[in-house]
Parts: sequence; structure tokens; C-alpha cells
Amino acid sequence: MSLSSKQRATLRGLAHGAKVLLHIGKEGVTDAGVAAATEALRTRELLKIRVLETAPDVPRAIGEALAAAIDGAAFVAATGRTVVLYRAHPETPVIRLA
Repeated sequence: MSLSSKQRATLRGLAHGAKVLLHIGKEGVTDAGVAAATEALRTRELLKIRVLETAPDVPRAIGEALAAAIDGAAFVAATGRTVVLYRAHPETPVIRLA
């Protein structure tokens, strides 16, 4: 899924007040991490992830790897050590992107 810069800006704004729901540590992107992110994206459209300093890669690369591993997910942004992913709800999307 490809997002325009305006769509990414909108999603970053919506994610600003959201709580971090997933932490990625020294193991990096694992099957368990992908499964947890996929499960979280079933109930919400935005997912905020914290990448710990012990992670083997930079937050942007980890976010892009997670988005690539999750069907229909898009990498929104990496700010500091926080990554935001987006996936529209298949039946009842709440966030409408122009």
C-alpha cells in the first residue's frame, strides 16, 4: 500500500496521542512480533510501535520490514524510536484517507 505525503501527515497526527502497543527489542522483527502486530491491526487501523535501543536495526528499517510482512499494511513514519503502521479495516474503516 502506498501513501501520499498528505495521507502520511494525517496519519501521523492521528497517531500522536495513541499509546505504544508493541515493543521491538534485541531480536528485531520476529514471527512473534509480526503476529502481534497483525493481531493489533485487526482491531485498530493505526499501530504505534516502540523500537528499543537494543534492536539490531534502525527504526525506519524495522517499520518497513513489519509493513512488508503484514498483508495490506503501510509504513507511515518513524519518529525517533517510534514507528507508526497503518492498515485500513477491511469491513468498517474508521479512518478515511483522501
